[in-house]
Amino acid sequence: VKYANEVLGPQLPPEILKKIRAFEAKEDYTNAEYLGLIQQYYYPEHVLRMDPKNWPEPVNRSFAKLNYPLYLKMQGPSEFGVVGNATLKNWDRTQDLKQIKVPTLAIGSKHDTMDPEAMKKISESVQNGQFLYCPNGSHMSMYDDQETYYTGIINFLKKL
Repeated sequence: VKYANEVLGPQLPPEILKKIRAFEAKEDYTNAEYLGLIQQYYYPEHVLRMDPKNWPEPVNRSFAKLNYPLYLKMQGPSEFGVVGNATLKNWDRTQDLKQIKVPTLAIGSKHDTMDPEAMKKISESVQNGQFLYCPNGSHMSMYDDQETYYTGIINFLKKL
């Protein structure tokens, strides 16, 4: 929640962020205008850095088949962090990371919904971790920072 509110939110146009915050303050997450603002401004900035009209077919298919009730149960209704009584709100497996022995690649991206520094910490917490940073990527770096993403994965796999 902190990363989303302190880093991601302020990257949106101020007037848009103000409107989003107003809807969230009222917990009016199903309002069509709120959902439109998220889809028009937040997703193209932090989920996939492309005009949604040009999103690849697999992405559109995934969004079309999204199990929204399950997503809400896990994440909650806000894209600015896990809120409400979502099951992931207090889920923390940080202490278990040191038990992971298999080679692990953690990927962080500059514009991702996930804090890239948190992803880096994950790579440092597992026993055989490596971190890949995608400077032009978002949550879907496999589409919007392909060269860095795929080169990093190939190099990681070659070392196995």
